[in-house]
Parts: sequence; C-alpha cells; structure tokens
Amino acid sequence: MKTFDLLEASAFLRMHPETLRRLAAAGEVPCAKPSSKHWLFIDEDLAEWLRSRYSEKARAVEPRGTTTCSTADPIAGTGGCASPHQTAKKYDALLERRTRKTPRSTRHN
Repeated sequence: MKTFDLLEASAFLRMHPETLRRLAAAGEVPCAKPSSKHWLFIDEDLAEWLRSRYSEKARAVEPRGTTTCSTADPIAGTGGCASPHQTAKKYDALLERRTRKTPRSTRHN
C-alpha cells in the first residue's frame, strides 16, 4: 500500500490536480484530509475507484494475458478455455473504432 499527495494522485489518475481536489472535497474520490492543507490518497483505493468507473461492457472483458476457463464463457458464448490470444482479440474488437459502411453504388454498368 502506498499513499499519494494530491499531485501524485492526480498524476496516477491522469487528471488535473484542481479537478481531483474538487472531487475529493465533494467526497466523490476516496481520500483523507489529516491536516487542514493536505489530502492523502491510497493507491489501492484510487485503482478501485477508477475500476468502478469502467462501463459494464469493459468490466466484462478479461485483461490481456489472462485465461478464462469455464463451461459457459459469457464473452465468447461458448464453453471451454479461452487462450490469451483469443481474449486479446475480443478485447481489441471491443475497443475498435466504429466506422460507417460506405454506401453501395446505385449506378449499373
């Protein structure tokens, strides 16, 4: 367990320090203020808070390098064991930028 001050925590979350200070003052981010001038954050609490902000779809995907074995794999829709390569493909597919299909030509030759 490691503790961060406001600047370290904002760097960890890749957030502007003033934004983090406002969230901390509003009680939206787990932190403590042991003195009147300093905020303290615990790295594990920040990571858990950040994970809680993931979308439901993102939470359903296993991180790269993990293997999921079960008789009913909800991501693949099949049973068995998903290799890290298969899991990575599924994760990449979820993160892929959605593009519109180009319209088919209406002209005939």
